[in-house]
Amino acid sequence: MATTTAPTTEDLSDVVRWQAMAEAYTIARMVDFRDAEMARTALLESPLRRKIERSAIALTIGEATGMSEAQIHLRLSIADRVREKTPQVWEAFVDGLIDFSRVRDISAAIEKLHRDESIARLEGRVIGYATSHTGAELRQWLRRFVQRVEADLAVERADTERADRRVTVTHGDDSMAWLNAYLPSHQAAAIEARLRKEARKPADLDDDRTVAQREADLLAAWCTDSDATTSAVDANIAVTVGADVLAGAAPGFAESTDGAWAVPAPWLADVVATGSTFWHRIVVDPVTDDVLSHEYVGRFAPDTLALALRFLHGVCQAPGCRVPSERCDLDHRIPHPDGPTTGDNMGPLCRRHHNLKGHGLLHWSTSPPQPPPEPLVIEIHPPATHFVMEYVAA
Repeated sequence: MATTTAPTTEDLSDVVRWQAMAEAYTIARMVDFRDAEMARTALLESPLRRKIERSAIALTIGEATGMSEAQIHLRLSIADRVREKTPQVWEAFVDGLIDFSRVRDISAAIEKLHRDESIARLEGRVIGYATSHTGAELRQWLRRFVQRVEADLAVERADTERADRRVTVTHGDDSMAWLNAYLPSHQAAAIEARLRKEARKPADLDDDRTVAQREADLLAAWCTDSDATTSAVDANIAVTVGADVLAGAAPGFAESTDGAWAVPAPWLADVVATGSTFWHRIVVDPVTDDVLSHEYVGRFAPDTLALALRFLHGVCQAPGCRVPSERCDLDHRIPHPDGPTTGDNMGPLCRRHHNLKGHGLLHWSTSPPQPPPEPLVIEIHPPATHFVMEYVAA
C-alpha cells in the first residue's frame, strides 16, 4: 500500500507562493493580450470598428478565463496602476511574496494618494509589512498610512463622504426589512457600544430573547419611542490622537484603539459637546506614538473615576450635608463643557443641593480650589546692591 507523507509548514508556504506566482502570471498574460490587441486594432482604418473591437477585449479575456468583464477590468486596472506607480510591489507579486488580494488592497491605497513622495514612501515600507502580516492587518495599516501621510486630503475626503450620510430601508420577504445607515464612524461606534452594553444587562427570567434580538428591539425602541431617544448614550469609547493634531498644528484623525475606524479629530468635538457618549482620549507623540496623556472627554465620569470620587469624598459636598456619596450625583464645579471631567473638578452632591447649585443658590463648597498665589518678585539693582521683595496675598 502506498504511503503518504504529511506536508510540512514549508510545503504549505511553497504552495501559497506558487499560487501567488500563478495569479501574477495570469494577470501579466491578460495585460500582454490586451496590449497586443490594442496594437492590432490601432491599424484598423475604421474608427467605429476599432472602438467596437477594443470594447470586446475584456469580454474575450473573460471567456478564456471564466471571469466576468468587471473582474477582468479590475485586474487590468490594478496591474496598470501597480506596475506604473510601485514597480517593486509588482515584482514582489511576480515572485510570489504577496498574493493578489494584498496587491489589490495596495492598489486601492495608491489610488487615494496624490503626491509622488507619498507613493514612494508607501513602496518603501509596504512590501515588508505585507509579507509578514495578514490581509486584515495590511488593510488597517494601509488606511492609517493614507490618513497620516496625506492627512489634509484624507480629511477632505472624509468631509465629502460625511455629506453623503443617509438611511435606507429595504423591505424583504416574510414581513422583514433591512435598516441601513451610512454614518460617520464615531457615531456608528457609539451606537454599537450602547447596543452591546444595554443588550447584555441582566434580563427578566421570562425574557428568552437572544442578545441579537434584544439589540434589534432596543434600536427599534430608540428610533420610535420618544422617551427612549432622550436618554444619554451610555457608552465608553477610546480614541488616540496625535499631540500635533490635538493642538491644531496639523490635520489628522482620531483613531479607535482597535484601529477599526478613524475620523477627523474635529468631528469628535460635536459629540463631546452633547455630553452623551463618554470618550477616552489617548494623546500620543506624533513621531514615536508614545502615550503622552489619557484624558476623559465628556460629561459623564467613567465608572472608575466615579467610584474613586465617591470613595474620596464619602458624602455630599454641600456644607453640613451627610447624604452618602453613593446616593449623590457627580457634579462639575466648573460646569460642563467649560469644566473638564476630572477628579479635581468633580464631586458628589445630593440631588437637592445639585438642583440648588444649578439654580445658582449654592456656591461655597462647589467653588474650584484656588492655586496658591505666585510670589511677586521685584528686583532692584543699585550699584553693589541687590534686593528681593516677596509679596504674599492676604
